[in-house]
Amino acid sequence: MPCVSAAQTPAANAALEKIATDVYVYGYPLVTMEFTRRSFTNVTAASPTNAPMGQFANMQSYPAVDDHRVTAPNADTLYSTAWLDVSKEPYVLSIPDMHGRYFLMPMLDGFTNVFQVPGKRTTGTGAQKYLISGPGWKGTVPAGVTHYTSPTGLVWILGRIYCTGTPEDYAAVHALQAQLSLTPLSAYGKPYAPPAGSVDPSFDKKGGVRDQVEALSAAEYFALLGELLKTNAPETPQDAAIVAEMKQLGLTPGTTWNVSALSQDVQSALGAAKPDAVSRIKAFATRGIEMVNGWGILKKTGIYGSDYLDRAFVTAVGLGANRPQDAIYPFTQASFDGSKTYVIRFAKGQTPPVKGFWSITMYDPAYFFVKNALNKQSISPRQHFAQSPDGSIALYFSNKQPAGVPASNWLPAPPGKFLLMMRNYWANPTPPSLLDGSWKPPAVTEAK
Repeated sequence: MPCVSAAQTPAANAALEKIATDVYVYGYPLVTMEFTRRSFTNVTAASPTNAPMGQFANMQSYPAVDDHRVTAPNADTLYSTAWLDVSKEPYVLSIPDMHGRYFLMPMLDGFTNVFQVPGKRTTGTGAQKYLISGPGWKGTVPAGVTHYTSPTGLVWILGRIYCTGTPEDYAAVHALQAQLSLTPLSAYGKPYAPPAGSVDPSFDKKGGVRDQVEALSAAEYFALLGELLKTNAPETPQDAAIVAEMKQLGLTPGTTWNVSALSQDVQSALGAAKPDAVSRIKAFATRGIEMVNGWGILKKTGIYGSDYLDRAFVTAVGLGANRPQDAIYPFTQASFDGSKTYVIRFAKGQTPPVKGFWSITMYDPAYFFVKNALNKQSISPRQHFAQSPDGSIALYFSNKQPAGVPASNWLPAPPGKFLLMMRNYWANPTPPSLLDGSWKPPAVTEAK
């Protein structure tokens, strides 16, 4: 029987609050994924930004500056995203020949772990097909199709195809996106037209996902977490300890969580969990990250094991992050002031060493794009930087274009606070490399 008896001492109450906070942190990615899923799939038909379950939404341009559904979006690739429920039936994903173009199709489970990632680095750029099943599925895999098993019933395909942003390259990527397809296994090899989706008019399509998650009451949050765990079961044995903590609160995965039926002490602990958990997640930014020249570097993304705090932090600031072998995202810890001018200088031949691409993206303090007159959200070599006489490259960040600095070397900033994130896709696996620290990002300094 679950333990739901009232705790009698302050120490016991504190212990319950710690357990409740642990469970909140553990469930934060899963609840956030569910709200993100709703925001993407709450439509009747596919469009460039939204699509029903089991269908691709193929973005036709970089994300809009006011799109707050996903934190820290990029302005270097076109997203092709799809949400699947593989708890009932597997899906077959078909990827066309990419003709050498950089792409990746990471598959995230309900807890944001990247369980597979076909793409140029891992599987090449030829045409390929994958059967994506839920845990425990046993069946026949069609010929010529590779089988991937998701640890959870919920799967998010967060595909990215590199695009330079020119009209010609947009058109080329659009043609590739149109050839991506998803088919339920029962319909594979047969004529198939995806069904229309359904719309929940009560869902808030405008509010940011993170704000919606953190606005949930304790009863709403834990009740939803309990429902989600029915088809996204904790992984064992790594989750055995957190499952045991849940049971100490009277919460058993696989059952309906009726918070109002729990003891008053447990309900109080659950109520205190949100502020404690949010504070703990935010504090990870200063305690759990390697700092290099003012850049925070996380090298444990995409696969988290039982490091639930790391997983929750990445969910909060960069939902959908890749494995480090695919992308490393150094980000500035201190915010900058757009009224000032900042510069980062790369010595000759010392730009980020990658096999894919690199860029620097600007965000507001909440990790969303910032508006500017050029609608320029990132700066990268595709903009053909001007070099200094010694071969170095200086990139500038300020609200007004610095005198003598070409537009190719300038990223417009808002008048107020902003942050920077450096994207490094397919970092060099051998030195010099971000992966082993043999290459380090230069500091961003105030220009003199």
